Amino acid sequence: MSFEDVIGHEEIKKQLDNSLSMGTISHAHIFCGEDGIGKSILSKEFAINIIGKKAIKDYVDIIERRITKGKQSIGISEVLTVIDEINKKPYEGNRKVIIVHDTDRMTVDAQNAFLKTIEEPPSGVFIMLLCKSQEGILDTIKSRCQIHNLKRLKSRDIRLFLNRDFPELSKDELEIMVSFCDGIPGRAMSFLKDTSFMDMRSTVLDILKACSNDKKQEILKYEEFFLKNKSIWRDVLICLLYYIRDLIVYKETRDETLTINRDKIISIKELADVFSFNKLSGMIEVVNDTAQNLERNVNIALAIDSMLLNIQEV
Repeated sequence: MSFEDVIGHEEIKKQLDNSLSMGTISHAHIFCGEDGIGKSILSKEFAINIIGKKAIKDYVDIIERRITKGKQSIGISEVLTVIDEINKKPYEGNRKVIIVHDTDRMTVDAQNAFLKTIEEPPSGVFIMLLCKSQEGILDTIKSRCQIHNLKRLKSRDIRLFLNRDFPELSKDELEIMVSFCDGIPGRAMSFLKDTSFMDMRSTVLDILKACSNDKKQEILKYEEFFLKNKSIWRDVLICLLYYIRDLIVYKETRDETLTINRDKIISIKELADVFSFNKLSGMIEVVNDTAQNLERNVNIALAIDSMLLNIQEV
């Protein structure tokens, strides 16, 4: 087995490969990592090999369950449905795999109802629990599972992924994606399949340009942009920080090859001559403070208004 469709996570792949070749597959696994890190593809490919298949496609003996649309958590009724599926015999062979997504959003009562099944599933049944964080999973569940913590990919692995799946990218576009996806291949896929990403980058650059004058109304008009993109506020702030970082780097070195946003190098050169090092450092502090406030669920409109005014006035 090679997990050839999975880039990165070498230690985990080796561990899974060994368990397959030695016939020591644990009956229950937890795959933990950020959204887009590769949990789904890794667990699916593992499942395909468990049931003795090779081609990457859907199989009747691999059952996936996700949180019900419109719900915030997985409750007892959903878990009972999963347990019912687990207790059904495999259709094609003698093995069956159940993959449960968003397990960290399962209620405590639901986890307790699931515990006995996870501990002693029927013969030939393997359970895979996918989660963003282990914090939401009971210790009694974790103690009965083999845990795989997926870490962010290294830059070289992200480049391999992008060259394989998006060979049409130019060198500059590839490097921009490597920086912006921050080790998460799923994030790069989202950016590249959504044209609004490039629009977002252009607007963020316009925000910095607006900071070069003292007109408060001009900078505050971008509040609407942030509110429209409130679901991805982290990406917007990261984009802003990368531009500020490029301004500092270019201002200090005058080497455009060291910048991340090379496709915006003309604007970066112009703004690097406008802002002082002190102002750029102050901007970084303001953006980081805003990120911390938003993590604490501070009202986004107030937080953004304050940030826009402060990065202009700092």
